[in-house]
Amino acid sequence: MSRIAIVTDTNSSITPEDAEQLGIYLLPMPIIIDEQEYFEGLNCQYEEFFDKLAAGSDVSTSQPSPLAVTELWDKLLTEYDSIVHIPMSSALSSSCEMAKGLALDYDGRVQVVDNRRISILQRRSAIDARDMAEAGLSAEEIARRLEEAAPRAKCFLAVNTLELLKKSGRVTASGAAIGTLLNIKPVLKIEGDKLDAYAKCRGMQRAQKAMLDAIRSELSGNFDLSKCRLDIAYSGYGDTVGKWQEMAQAELGVADIEVYRLPLSISCHVGAGVLAIGISEIQRLA
Repeated sequence: MSRIAIVTDTNSSITPEDAEQLGIYLLPMPIIIDEQEYFEGLNCQYEEFFDKLAAGSDVSTSQPSPLAVTELWDKLLTEYDSIVHIPMSSALSSSCEMAKGLALDYDGRVQVVDNRRISILQRRSAIDARDMAEAGLSAEEIARRLEEAAPRAKCFLAVNTLELLKKSGRVTASGAAIGTLLNIKPVLKIEGDKLDAYAKCRGMQRAQKAMLDAIRSELSGNFDLSKCRLDIAYSGYGDTVGKWQEMAQAELGVADIEVYRLPLSISCHVGAGVLAIGISEIQRLA
């Protein structure tokens, strides 16, 4: 059986500590803070980022250099026969397209997967890929299955502040001012290659209810609870995520919903205080 390395990036909500425990290789994503480049999980820790954000720092996102990608691949291919590389969705970053171009020089030994996911959904893809590799599937088969499963996942995010959405142009300055005055909390939906507005709610409690209603709708139509996973996520200091987890578990009747942090690549655009929930279909191994 060939040895396959699974590679993803920190957009997956996988921390360096998680990656070591999971047996997955992690590419740190660069972020820009006050015009200086940092790398999530290396020289910029999670709480440190939000301290800088609260202090008024200007933040934005970037992508890994081609050299950073190929150096990791070259190192792994001295030990492994092939690589399955799972970047964030091509619809949200050009890092996937770049990786696909670089992989052309590797004679099929690097399979770059675009299964149009990010954060907790991308995390599940990386773990599924590892499990399929351990079950004996080839890198090509793993990539194919992950891409076929791309539509079988959705994520809903309730945004606590409109400030960074205003900066990115997703909300106008006047819309942000009115929304702040009215305590509007947008709920966004990530589905396949789309990031869309889902609902506008007065207050975070109503936004949480809207997300749970959306998940219930999915469970009554598109997803079978016995064949899917639910995960929740947060950005910032996590002071309200415990109550969000308890609420989701109680209202959805699921006891084992795990909690993860949203990656800084998303937090750069939505800020602190975000609560999210994702649903994804369990990948068949055989």
